[in-house]
Amino acid sequence: MGLLAIVGDLSMGQPIDGSERAARLAARVAAAAGSDAAACEHARMVALLRWSGCTANAAGFAAMMGDDVGARHALVSRTLNTQQIARLRDTTELAEVHCEVAGDIAAMMGLPAAVESGLRHVWENYDGSGLPFHLRGDEVPTVVYHAALGGDLEILARVHGIDRALEMIAQLGDVKYPARLVALVAPHARAWLDELEADEAPSSQADFLPVSVPLTLVADMIELKLPWLAGYSRRVALLAQEAAQLAGLPEAQQRSLARAALLHGIGRAAVTNTVWERSGKLSAADWEAVRLVPYWTARAGSRIDGLGPDAQLASHVYERLDGSGYFRSLDASALGAPQRLLGVAAAWVALRSPRPWRAPHEPAAAGALLAAQVTGGRFDRVMVDAVMAAATGVRAATVNGTRDAGANGGGSANGSAGAPVRATLSAREAEVLQRISLGESNKEAARAMRISPSTVRTHVESIFRKLDCSTRAAATLKALTLGLI
Repeated sequence: MGLLAIVGDLSMGQPIDGSERAARLAARVAAAAGSDAAACEHARMVALLRWSGCTANAAGFAAMMGDDVGARHALVSRTLNTQQIARLRDTTELAEVHCEVAGDIAAMMGLPAAVESGLRHVWENYDGSGLPFHLRGDEVPTVVYHAALGGDLEILARVHGIDRALEMIAQLGDVKYPARLVALVAPHARAWLDELEADEAPSSQADFLPVSVPLTLVADMIELKLPWLAGYSRRVALLAQEAAQLAGLPEAQQRSLARAALLHGIGRAAVTNTVWERSGKLSAADWEAVRLVPYWTARAGSRIDGLGPDAQLASHVYERLDGSGYFRSLDASALGAPQRLLGVAAAWVALRSPRPWRAPHEPAAAGALLAAQVTGGRFDRVMVDAVMAAATGVRAATVNGTRDAGANGGGSANGSAGAPVRATLSAREAEVLQRISLGESNKEAARAMRISPSTVRTHVESIFRKLDCSTRAAATLKALTLGLI
């Protein structure tokens, strides 16, 4: 679960431990309000996972604000400038996407009903000004108030200092959360923050909560940020594992490669969508942000017990044999077989996948591009041969070894005990779902399928009904979990 929190923090422009700190404060808020141990744990979990739906509406925020990461940092830290305020319009639909996906993730993980409910209403306010349902007062789950106040205390104190933070929080009393809750918390806020600084150890998890998250779910959540990436890391994981087997790598390395492939996109969450979707040449500033992607992946993995080695491997995905890669600029002398293979597998899947600025490369063209990288001294010939051989016969199989470290419960690597049952879609619905999951509009899907937009809309409505969802992001997440796309 820590990985989901970290991805959320990076997406919101927050420090990598922001949600962890907010979660500990939220539990303190709940305790101060007289909540029992279970309710305090619920508050902690809602605060920890409150950003878990933010990748799903990143494209919408980028379209509205220009920079989804920076704008959302300004929004939650209450530092929006005049230009940002002018661009900020009705965010009801964005809140709906966020809340539905966050709630669905909680359900897939089998978290308590109170946590799921809190995440589905995480943007509601005490006075009814929240989104998406404009609930007020007791209509809002109490756990939302605890998580919101703990989160505001962490963010506002860090950005504005404790004195100003307490002033701002007081102004939000009976607006965002009950004023009586603010009155209970204010006398303890300084001491709580001091304790956070003195003790950086994460809080322990209750025994009744799951202790693992399928890495496929983490990868799927990350890739909701850019619809055209849906399923990308899953395909890299399967290809890397197949290629490693063909290359004769030990089974332990095969499993590690699959896990690393699912982890390698974590740092992508920290970079605004406008950079990822730019069709022209990236600026120096853009490249600086992109070069830090594998760094953030390594940092995230280092904070999760048992995932450090896999995240380290994942962070080598963009290194090249001639030293021209990033972020470490390592050369052949420092890159072993797993690192070499992972980079090739990721490159192959990227070349074979559509992007907003180009169609997917055909196998022959993709192979020629990889061969050119071998000639240029960037890729290993043996690993390119293994990847291309695997790509011609990749099985539609479950990726092995992809469960989060420390797992000891039931459930498969591609789902969880809380995942919904497999839905039955028609062939036409499956094709529509595949297209909308990659970001195509109804008109674009209709044009490609040679049917009318109204027919596509009918199929979408049927898909939503069968998957029990109301947004395309939630449908994509559920479809990936169920293996429908």
